[in-house]
Amino acid sequence: MTCTPTSGRGPEEQAVLLVAGLADLAVSAIGSAAGTVQQLLRRSDGPELVRDAQQDLMARGRIALDRAASASPAHLEVLAQHAVARRAAAAGDV
Repeated sequence: MTCTPTSGRGPEEQAVLLVAGLADLAVSAIGSAAGTVQQLLRRSDGPELVRDAQQDLMARGRIALDRAASASPAHLEVLAQHAVARRAAAAGDV
C-alpha cells in the first residue's frame, strides 16, 4: 500500500473518511450477500443444494482428519533422535 498525499487533511478528517469508507464497504458486502441468499432461497433445488453442501463438508472433514491422523513426526523430535544417535556413535555405543 502506498502513502498518498493528504492534501492538508488533518488526522481527524482522515479517520472519518476511513471509517466512512469501511462502513460503505460493509454495507455493500451485506447487500450483496443478502441478494445471494435471496437468489438461493428462490431456487427449487434448495434441498438438493443443502444435501450436496453437507456431503462436501463431510468429505472435507474426512480428508482433514485423515491428514491429521497421518501426520509426520515432529521435526525437532527427529533432530533430537539424530543427535542422540550421533552421540552414541561417537562414544562407541553403537
